Amino acid sequence: MNDFDRTPHVLVSGAGIAGLALALQLVRSGIRTTVVERAAAPRAGGQAVDLRGASREVAERMGIMPGVDRYRVHEEGMSYVDGEGKVFGRMSMADFDGEGAVAEIEIARGDLAEVLLDALRTAADVAPGLLDLRFGDRLTALTQDATGVDVEFEHAEPDRVDVVVGADGVHSLTRRLAFGPDEQFATYLGGYMAFFTMLTPADLEENWFALRFVPGATFGIRPDLDPTTSKAILTFRMDRDPSLRGDRAAQEALIRERIAGAGWHAPAVLEALGAASDLYFDELVRIDVPDVTNGRVVLLGDAASCGSPMTGQGTATALIGAYLLAARIAATPGDAPGALRRYTDDIAPFAEKGKEIPGGGIKRMVPATRFEAAVSRAMTRVMFSKAMLPLVRRMFSGGETLPLPEVAVPVVPGR
Repeated sequence: MNDFDRTPHVLVSGAGIAGLALALQLVRSGIRTTVVERAAAPRAGGQAVDLRGASREVAERMGIMPGVDRYRVHEEGMSYVDGEGKVFGRMSMADFDGEGAVAEIEIARGDLAEVLLDALRTAADVAPGLLDLRFGDRLTALTQDATGVDVEFEHAEPDRVDVVVGADGVHSLTRRLAFGPDEQFATYLGGYMAFFTMLTPADLEENWFALRFVPGATFGIRPDLDPTTSKAILTFRMDRDPSLRGDRAAQEALIRERIAGAGWHAPAVLEALGAASDLYFDELVRIDVPDVTNGRVVLLGDAASCGSPMTGQGTATALIGAYLLAARIAATPGDAPGALRRYTDDIAPFAEKGKEIPGGGIKRMVPATRFEAAVSRAMTRVMFSKAMLPLVRRMFSGGETLPLPEVAVPVVPGR
C-alpha cells in the first residue's frame, strides 16, 4: 500500500453535534478516529434546534432520521405575549410551511447528540478498533509538520495523528492553538443568552413557543419532549462583561435583575433557575475564520463559523460541515491537506448563510427601553395580522436553499 492510499488517523476535539456527526461518518468510512471531550459525560438538555433544507437532507443521508423522529418536539409555532400572558401575535409553523421561526422538525440539542452517539457506537461495534471516544479529557498542545500532527492531552499520553479537527465550539481551544487568539475571530454582538429546563407552568398554551419583550431582555418558554418540562430561553441586551464567564452566581444575579417583576411567568422562570442543572449562559458572538484550514488542522461547526444562537443555524451548519468533511477525507485518505482544502471550499457558502441573523440582530430582537418594548409589541401585532400575513410569508419563504456538493457517501449498516 503506497502512502497515498494509507488510512489516516483523525483526532476530533469536541463531542458536540459537529464532532459526533463527523466521527460517525469517519468510522463508517473505515477511518480510525479519536474523539476527546473535556466534559465528563455527554451533555443533556440544551436549546431546541431545527432540521430543514440541506441539514435535513444530510440527516436523511446519514440515516439518523428514525432516531430524530423518536425525539422530535411538537411545536405549533411561536406566540408573543404581554405581561398578563395575552397573545398579541403568532407565527404558526403551518402558516409558514415550516420556514418561519419554528420548523417542521425540532429536536433538543442534547437529544440530537444522543441520536448521533447511539449511531456512532453502533458503527464502532460493526468496525471494532476504529473509534477511541474519551470523555473527561482534552487537547492541550499540537505541533504539525508536513506528514502529521503531534498532539498532547490533559490526561492521555501524547500521540501523532494525520488530521486534527477542532469541533470544540465558540471558545475553541483548538482554534487558539493552531490559528491564534479569540480576539482575531470573535465579534461581540451586543448581548448574552441563557437557557435551562424548567417545569411547565400549568396554564401555558400547549405546544407553543411563547415569548415576551421587556426592557433590556426577552424571555420565553419553549415546549420540551416531556410535556411536564419546558425550556426557559432568555436574551439580554447589554455591554460585554467578561467577569460573567464561568461565574454562575453572577449569571443568576443578572437574570434575576433583568426579569424580576416582568409579569407573565417570570416568577416560575426565576424559581426554576437556582436548581437548574443544565444552565447555559454565554455571550452572543460572531465567529469569522477566513480560512478554516491550517495545514493538517481544520475547524468545524461553531469553532469555524458562528452567528450566535440568534441565527438558529449553528446545528445545521455543523451537521452539513461534518458530513462534507468526512466525505472529503474518505475520498482521498492519503492526501489529508488536499481533502481539507476541498472541504474549505465546500462549506464556505453554508457557513456564510448560517451566520445571517434574521430580524436585524439584537437591537431588533431585544428592546432597550419601555418605549422600544411597546413599539416591538405594536410592530408584532401588525406584522402577524391577517392583512400582513401574505407579505410576511413571502419574506420568510424567499430564502435560498443551497444544494449539497456531490460527495461520496459511506454505506450505512442496516439500511
